[in-house]
Parts: sequence; C-alpha cells; structure tokens
Amino acid sequence: MKNIFMGEYIKQRRLDLGLTQEQLCEGICEPITLSRLENGRQTPSRNRINALLQRLGLPDDRYFALLSKNELEMEALQKEIVSCNSNHRIAEGFDTLKKFEQVADPDDQIAQQFILRSRVLLGRLDHRYAPREQIDLLMQAIRLTVPRFKLDQIESFLYSTDEIKIINQIGIAYSDDGQNEKAAELYAQLLRYVRKHFQEIVSVGVLPMVYFNAARVLDLCKRYQEAAECAAEGRKACIRYGHYQYLPHCLEIEAECLHFMGEDKKSANLYRKCYYLCQVIEYQEGLEITKKEAKEYLGIEFEDE
Repeated sequence: MKNIFMGEYIKQRRLDLGLTQEQLCEGICEPITLSRLENGRQTPSRNRINALLQRLGLPDDRYFALLSKNELEMEALQKEIVSCNSNHRIAEGFDTLKKFEQVADPDDQIAQQFILRSRVLLGRLDHRYAPREQIDLLMQAIRLTVPRFKLDQIESFLYSTDEIKIINQIGIAYSDDGQNEKAAELYAQLLRYVRKHFQEIVSVGVLPMVYFNAARVLDLCKRYQEAAECAAEGRKACIRYGHYQYLPHCLEIEAECLHFMGEDKKSANLYRKCYYLCQVIEYQEGLEITKKEAKEYLGIEFEDE
C-alpha cells in the first residue's frame, strides 16, 4: 500500500509542475521505472526515490514512510500552514489549520502538538493571544510529547526539531511579556542543549534560530557582551549551515551591541554589511531598522539606490 500512495503523490506533484515522466526521471531511472512507481507496481531504490522527490522540490526522507492518503493530505496542509505563517497570511492560515484539524486523528499527539503551535504562531501575528496565553498553549503542546517537561530542566530531556521550536517560541512569548531575564535563562539552557545535540545537523536551522533569539533577549537585557558573542556565533552558524534568514538579524544585533560596548568602528562595519545584505535579499523591515540604528548610533546615513 505504501508504494501505491507514494507513487500517487509523486505523480500528482509531477503533474502539478507540468513535468513529463521523461523530464522528471532523466538521469535517475528509466521512464518505465517511474511509470511503475507511479502505479504502485515497483519501488526503485531509496536513493532514486529521494532524487525524484528532491527534483519535485519535496523533502526526501520525510515522505518515504508515509502510509496513507490521509497522511499525505496532512503533510500538504502542514506545508501550507507554515507558508501562511511565514507570509503573514493569517486568515488563510487559520482556515487551513481548521482543515488540518478535521483530518487529524485526535489521538495523534504529534498532529495535536502541531495544531497548538500553529495556533500560537498565527495568533501572535494578529494579537489574538496575549503572551501568557501563548505560553500556556505552548506548554500544553510540548507536554503532549514530553509529559514531564519543566522550564528549569530543559536539558533533562531529548527533543525533536519541532519540540525545540516550541521551546524557542516559549522564550519569545516570555520576552513579549517583558520577562527578558526569564527568557534569557531559558535560552541559556536551550543553547547548551542544541550545541550538544544539533551541532553537526546541517539540514535544520535550529542553531541559527536559537542563537538569534538568545542574542535578542540578551540585548534587551542590556547584557551587551554576551549578546554580541551570541549574535556572532549565530552569524557563523547561518553561514555554516546555509540558513541565511537569520543572518541580517544577527548582524544587526551584533552591530548594536558593539556600539554600546564602545567599539564603533566594528559596529559600523557590521551595519554596512547588514544594510547591503538586506538590500540584496529585499528585506525591507531589516533595511529600515539598520538605517535607523546606524544613523542614530553612528551618524551613518545610507541612501537607497
């Protein structure tokens, strides 16, 4: 049964992209092999399936073990919900989340955890959940899979990537609530954990994400030396692991902290790098923040081209 549903999913994705069988499988396998896969009559080697999935723009390992159409539908809905959150499409995100809830098994703890976390992420964007409400929902979410979880014992458990993201979001909620020192304590534990367990995992953006958020709350606590060091590590992690979405943030935080530490020459250099990076990636919000801080702190005025 797994072969049939995997084949159906590959075929549908291929058709959605307007690809022929020959275009998709060129250099990977013969068209007849792909045809048999799509019809559930043959399973090529895992490497070939992974290569096909990558050509279709899909994560490879995650889809290999899917067993049912229901799971395939859930995966597609999850991707759409994540996209809605990233692009601030809040109403659409909640509508898609409702569809996900309808197909998810109430006893599926992973699915229910995703629902709670997504509700918080989307609800934070339109302010429907106050920080304390976010924390309560996120604690419910993490305890679905880590029942004994405690904020002062973060390093006592093992976590998946999604669980790390929930803990990270709890830290953000505490910061939003004005409890930056508490958030900093949380991130200190989380950083020790991810340094130990995620240092060599290059397929996820866990390290850059945690470094950035830790640096942000340390900056808000006016612990500039620690914040600058954390932001610098985050910057290096962004480059090392290829997760550049956090790079402008790390550059901006490090530049700001260096200014408050009296190192204006280094600060100016980082602000320039941040400004031009934001221009290249067309990150308007980061561009405005960088221009404002560079002018206020250092008297540097950037002119948009």
